[in-house]
Amino acid sequence: MDINGNKNLEAINVITANASYKGKSALTVTDPGGNSEAKFLKINGLNFKNGIIEVDLAGDLAPGSKEQARGFVGIAFSINDDNSKFECIYLRPTNGRAEDQVRRNHAVQYISYPDFPWFKLRKESPEKYETYVDLVPGEWTKVKIEIKDKTARLFVHGNDQPTLIVNELLGEPKAGAIGLWIGPGTEAHFSNLVITNKSND
Repeated sequence: MDINGNKNLEAINVITANASYKGKSALTVTDPGGNSEAKFLKINGLNFKNGIIEVDLAGDLAPGSKEQARGFVGIAFSINDDNSKFECIYLRPTNGRAEDQVRRNHAVQYISYPDFPWFKLRKESPEKYETYVDLVPGEWTKVKIEIKDKTARLFVHGNDQPTLIVNELLGEPKAGAIGLWIGPGTEAHFSNLVITNKSND
């Protein structure tokens, strides 16, 4: 899918721009500030429930970001019409090679907004919804997410085995939009988006 100049894109609490980044035509998505977790470039008109989302992405700290920023970048799915509910799997690139092993263990995260934010899942179900993967801030990372009803599987760097498996998505398994998601204090780049929609299977 050509995400540069696509008329079905809607910026939700983010700033976007077409760019060339490290040899690829890309879409840059930046956090303008604010406390909302709903920060994404929404791709309307897909009605996506089951299928595969593939994308090259790169997340890094935005200029002036706070100490808690990690370059959060990922994919939101099952986004409802008013953006008040969605599922999301994302990376924390600055955790990937941190010297602190605990931070490394938090390199990948699943959340279900708004009822199951990361801090609630970490407290109530430690290790179940996050894990380690090798990441470098600002470098292109190949990501694939396979979604089948209530199950989501994340593949990183083209690996055959999933990095993270969510066997029971916590939100409602319903069709919705997809979003190129970022977190607080992030400047991210997205390229080579491919969506295989199997919602009618």
